[in-house]
Amino acid sequence: MSLHTALSTVDTGLDASLKRLFDLLRIPSISTQAAHAPDCRAAANWLVDTLHDMGFTASTRETPGHPMVVAHAKGPHGSPHVLFYGHYDVQPVDPLTLWHSAPFEPVLVDGPTGEKEITARGAADDKGQVMTFIEACRALKQADGTLPLSVTLLIEGEEESGGINLLPFLEANTEELKADVALICDTGMLGRGLPAITTMLRGMVGEEVTITAANRDLHSGMYGNAARNPIQVLCDIVADLRDGATGRVTLPGFYDGVPDIDPQTRALWGKIGPSDAQSLGPVGLSLAAGEQGYTALEQTWCRPSCEINGISGGYEENGFKTVLPAKAMAKVSFRLVGTQDPEAIRAAFRAHVQARLPADCTADFVAHGGSRASLVPTTMPFLPPALKALEAEWQQPAAVIGCGGSIPVVTEIQQALGMDSLLIGFGLDDDRVHSPNEKYDLSCFHKGTRSWVRVLYALAGKNPD
Repeated sequence: MSLHTALSTVDTGLDASLKRLFDLLRIPSISTQAAHAPDCRAAANWLVDTLHDMGFTASTRETPGHPMVVAHAKGPHGSPHVLFYGHYDVQPVDPLTLWHSAPFEPVLVDGPTGEKEITARGAADDKGQVMTFIEACRALKQADGTLPLSVTLLIEGEEESGGINLLPFLEANTEELKADVALICDTGMLGRGLPAITTMLRGMVGEEVTITAANRDLHSGMYGNAARNPIQVLCDIVADLRDGATGRVTLPGFYDGVPDIDPQTRALWGKIGPSDAQSLGPVGLSLAAGEQGYTALEQTWCRPSCEINGISGGYEENGFKTVLPAKAMAKVSFRLVGTQDPEAIRAAFRAHVQARLPADCTADFVAHGGSRASLVPTTMPFLPPALKALEAEWQQPAAVIGCGGSIPVVTEIQQALGMDSLLIGFGLDDDRVHSPNEKYDLSCFHKGTRSWVRVLYALAGKNPD
């Protein structure tokens, strides 16, 4: 097989690849909205038809929710076997008025950096990323009639709506889906032109707490001072979650299992990563808050966090109302690293609330998911060739980075299939993922496809140059 023939095929077929991506982007596969269930199935069927036409054995698989797409193609006897994971569902598009073009009518526009940008819902998350892999497989097959290794694709339809059916599906289809390594594309690069493999992902615990005092809203003149105010109670409780001087989370045992950053990694990140001002400047900030003694990058890549994501209670409409509310609610999330235990963190949070609850008040809790952090061991044999392949394409050393977000599928694949994952994506921080005017740079789509050609070639034990 000629690597350069496959790369040339990617280049000459870019317009056709872009057309196929646009066809997929036009399908409004919003998984969280019941009205779009037929669109989710249409996206799954589109992928099955596309993969079948490429020579894959492909089918939709039913779940209690939206269907999965599973496809297989065998490589040479004795070659490695990879499992590629992505998702075809997308986020809702509101507020629609903020879009510069129709969210499901993809367009190619000139971006502010001079790059051509593909603008549409799902362009970066995750249809554009999925299609870089599929188009790489297409080029490899066209170049030699086969792939350099065996490939299984698992493309989910509920990632944006909780993914509750993924783990049961993995557990029910273990033998079919097992491979030597999983490849996950739902990540990004270190920066424009700077390839990276994400090896650290934070876990997460989500909690909703409601504090109730009186049995109804009260007149603040008639009952103020005399009756408990659940908003005040709630604010005091959540304020106590962090130490005001150090920024450290105060829950007992919270830092159990949190590893220190080794000096070599810290020094490397200091060289390759953005400064606090560069990280925070695009959102109108300049100084790292949170845990003192760590940069903004370190705080998001390898330190745990506690954030108040929403708080409400009392009168919230326009105008003014002198009410003393009966209830107040907060949504709190914890991002986890190392070996922190999600359920231990959840229990510590609830104990923190109960211990500070005054008389005449009650607390009710709703759990909103929990997952452990994941870490790709640096000793994984597939990591060095993948890094070398990315460097060969981008002519820049590929970085090993962390990610402040959580991708539960990494942990679920490890749990159900006993496999480590390589997280290789080509998204950028300015892709406006989940926001109006989501975009994916054309160069990321093009060079991302070329990168997957090189990575698959390298994982098969061949020279990625």
